[in-house]
Amino acid sequence: MPKTSADPIENLATLIRCPSVTPAEGGALTALAAMLEPLGFTVERMIAREPGMPDIENLYARIGTEGPHLMFAGHTDVVPVGDEAAWTHDPFGAEISGGEMFGRGAVDMKGGIACFVAAVARQIGKNGPPKGSLSFLITGDEEGPAVNGTIKLLEWAATRGERWDACLVGEPTNPDQLGDMIKIGRRGSVSGTLTVHGVQGHAAYPHLADNAVRGVIALTDALMHPPFDAGTESFQPSNLEVTTIDTGNRATNVVPARASASFNIRFNDSWTAETVMAEIVRRLDAAAQDERLRPGRDPVRYDIEWAERPSHVFLTRNNQLIASLSGAVEAVTGRAPKLSTTGGTSDARFIKDYCPVVEFGLVGQTMHMVDERVAVADLETLTVIYETFIERWFGDARS
Repeated sequence: MPKTSADPIENLATLIRCPSVTPAEGGALTALAAMLEPLGFTVERMIAREPGMPDIENLYARIGTEGPHLMFAGHTDVVPVGDEAAWTHDPFGAEISGGEMFGRGAVDMKGGIACFVAAVARQIGKNGPPKGSLSFLITGDEEGPAVNGTIKLLEWAATRGERWDACLVGEPTNPDQLGDMIKIGRRGSVSGTLTVHGVQGHAAYPHLADNAVRGVIALTDALMHPPFDAGTESFQPSNLEVTTIDTGNRATNVVPARASASFNIRFNDSWTAETVMAEIVRRLDAAAQDERLRPGRDPVRYDIEWAERPSHVFLTRNNQLIASLSGAVEAVTGRAPKLSTTGGTSDARFIKDYCPVVEFGLVGQTMHMVDERVAVADLETLTVIYETFIERWFGDARS
């Protein structure tokens, strides 16, 4: 066993020092392979390709050949550092100050990977290989388009005969302190761009023009009100946000002929992607007839372009997986974690098609920020949680 594989602090420092900004591998997968191979893992690197997109390196590692089979999933790619001059420490230096390690990816999510590697190394050191199989499914395309990442890595592995009984994703799930929250599902997500077509003209002669802004205001208002629902037992209310409105018009005395608006809706299990899209179109069609802002005008002319690949809502109901993780968290921290479906999307949305999946990782308060950092003490605590979880899950799965 390599000296550092059981130490989450050393593991994380090694990973942070790899500048793996999407889509660059940056040495991070190579470093991870060097941690896993001495533990007995068979490590494979898979490069995914798509026309017009950058090639992405991914990693799949497995130890064991029998069931039950537990997967740990995550990503080594990170977002750009932003204004590097605003950082108080080198964003790829893994410097420790005031009990915290600084660096891009410290919590999102190289920290989770570093801790799980350490947990596995400790388990193997104490008990030998797991009584079953354990795998790492790690992508380099979670922070990017997510086209050549987890979704293709899963397809590649499944085609080779890989099957999993459960998965833990190491994303930062805790709002304030370790033990706060486990994610057991995610809302769905649909995005689109609405374009309203009018007639350009002089602002002083509105009867000769048809202002597209009036149309886009009426339509976007209908998208945001009334609420889509009041929430469900496991999910908060669905919510649509208009994120941009633009005419491309720089002249103050010209009525624009075109206005566009982009939007995103995060929806709960009252809807599917298909039904929420149909509801959006129904609202737009009704609002297009409204004459409030356009008295005497014909209905608003619009078209809509949907973003590719909507994210589907899901909820994990695997009691063994949830109980094993919840019990481990409570045993180590003394806190019973909240089971939540809040937040944005993650690669769990792809994994749920192959096996039950939950998410648990570090405190996410500084993810994507300048001076992203993690408390060094949390790295040890999360490692113990993961180690306890591994022991409990394999014990429960075989009982």
